[in-house]
Amino acid sequence: MGLPMANRIMNHGFELTVWNRSPQKCAPLERLGASVAHQLTEVAHSDIIITMLSDGKVVESVVSQLCPRLTDQHLVIDMSSTSLDEVKAISHLVESTGARFIDAPVSGGVKGAEEGRLAIMAGSRDTETFETAVPIFSTMGRATRVGDVGSGQLSKLANQAIVGGTIAIVSEAVLLLEKAGVDAEAFRRALLGGFADSTILQLHGQRMSERSFEPGGKVTTQLKDEGNVLEAAETFGLDLPITQTVYERYKDLAENMGKGDLDHSALYLQLRKLNKLS
Repeated sequence: MGLPMANRIMNHGFELTVWNRSPQKCAPLERLGASVAHQLTEVAHSDIIITMLSDGKVVESVVSQLCPRLTDQHLVIDMSSTSLDEVKAISHLVESTGARFIDAPVSGGVKGAEEGRLAIMAGSRDTETFETAVPIFSTMGRATRVGDVGSGQLSKLANQAIVGGTIAIVSEAVLLLEKAGVDAEAFRRALLGGFADSTILQLHGQRMSERSFEPGGKVTTQLKDEGNVLEAAETFGLDLPITQTVYERYKDLAENMGKGDLDHSALYLQLRKLNKLS
């Protein structure tokens, strides 16, 4: 996700410095004109710093290393997907330096990032801080301030609960149609614009029918997000039975079936396992 997002920022005329824990991943952006920071702390030369990393622990580690260089002139935007507790810890680290912080996770996948169509859910202390970031956000998609710091991550977790649950029910529909001999492609066309139509039905339904699970959003990432949803629900004293079931199915897919590196639409394969199908 970070690569196409960074590319969009640079293509809109912003001066960009990039850093990655795996330096070779910066090469495509360097060829396109980005400067490469050889040390993480070099990115503090920029007033706006964006993190897009695998999980909250990594974000917290990176931000901790940056903190000695942060001042009240900096705005740190974390666009990763983390837990509610993690975003609270990360924001505390940043704001203790005087810098401002926005949690702004995204939805839309790699394709949405490439096309600048990401849904960006932003949490900030005030509207002014959010407005500062809008020119950057607009290069990548559509940003909405959903509340105070932490609200962005909660919104993303709610999004991921919907994604996981929808993938699960689409997989059941696809399997049912296959067993009945119905043309799944024609079915998807028939539902276009209807009440049950969705991007997940059209995109992931096709992947399930074609058994094409090259990763966009990985199973392991969806599993992490489902777990974070349940953790947040526990904080608020809630029981989310559908999300709990989806979490357990993704856990089986990743840990017992060894499919963690596939696209999250591969939950279809776990459904076939449940039905004792090869």
